Amino acid sequence: MKKALIYARFSTDLQNERSIEDQITLCRDYASRNNIDVIDVHEDRARSGGSIMGRDGLLRLLDRAKDGSFDIVVVEALDRLSRDMEDLAGIHKRLSFLGIEIRAVHEGVVNTVLVGLRGLVGQLYREDNAHKVRRGLSGRVGQGLNAGGRAYGYAPIAGDKGKRTIVEAEAQIVRRIFEEYIGGRTPREIAHDLNNEGIAPPRGRSWNASTINGNMQRGTGLIQNELYAGRLVWNKVRMVKDPDTGKRLSRPNAKKDWQTANVPDLWCWNVDQRERQVRAHSYQMFRGHRKRHVPGRKDILSTDSGKRGSCRIGSRDAASKRDCRVCADLSRRAEAPVSQSECETGASRNEARGTQSRDRSTSRRDSQGAR
Repeated sequence: MKKALIYARFSTDLQNERSIEDQITLCRDYASRNNIDVIDVHEDRARSGGSIMGRDGLLRLLDRAKDGSFDIVVVEALDRLSRDMEDLAGIHKRLSFLGIEIRAVHEGVVNTVLVGLRGLVGQLYREDNAHKVRRGLSGRVGQGLNAGGRAYGYAPIAGDKGKRTIVEAEAQIVRRIFEEYIGGRTPREIAHDLNNEGIAPPRGRSWNASTINGNMQRGTGLIQNELYAGRLVWNKVRMVKDPDTGKRLSRPNAKKDWQTANVPDLWCWNVDQRERQVRAHSYQMFRGHRKRHVPGRKDILSTDSGKRGSCRIGSRDAASKRDCRVCADLSRRAEAPVSQSECETGASRNEARGTQSRDRSTSRRDSQGAR
């Protein structure tokens, strides 16, 4: 009589845990009908079939396979082993190499053709489910409902799924952070005071500068959260799974893919004041950091035909071209651009510096040639 292990799995906490027991019962009945001796059962509860990482039951089964202590793996269906084509093919290849059969209750002995077909169907099913979930979340955002996660200053309304309400105690902290930031204080200084006062952070044990200013590309951080201005923004990032570790990693989406909805009932900071003053303060901080590196600084800011951030400087000088790019960036951040004459004055200064630098280089080369 051949010996066998049973493997069972269900995907999420939302599924009924009886699913495991039902799978095991079906597998035992199959083994009894086919004169197979079941010596042990391995299971994974609330584990996705999209990766073998983190599935201790399956990994223990694969380790035991090397000992030669059993001849067959019995599963209800192949998608219990994996819904990923690569993983399913790898499991089948390794067990076949060790002389171990895979048998599915509804399909019998598993071969290469069945692995290919079921692996493809399982992966397509998983990807289709992911698209449907995103479609559902997009619809919720369009209605101004929460698509997941918790923002500091808000709490879910019990019994009204997706709705949020302002937590006034936290909203006061949010207003304080904006006011101090606009007043000239750095995120590090603000976070230091909040920690000293024992104010609980959004997550973790302490406030950090990154909690406040976040990442501009990803649109994270308290001062970049447009929800405080009454606008819900969703789809800033997407999650991808590392095939080597099975860990989910976030990747920023292009701004054109972001979805927004107005939620005026969640407003807790004046929209115009917030955008104008925070951007102006960001410009002042940015200009301070660039002071050593940008020769023209404020002098290179100007407008052309009413467009903010453009410059009529036509110089081919590399320094001037660099300054023009900075001009476009700073002008977007600035409260108001400076005049065209100031822009041209800055360009002249940069061009003069470039000429002087080239003259010095020429003199050095001539001197070395004379030697």
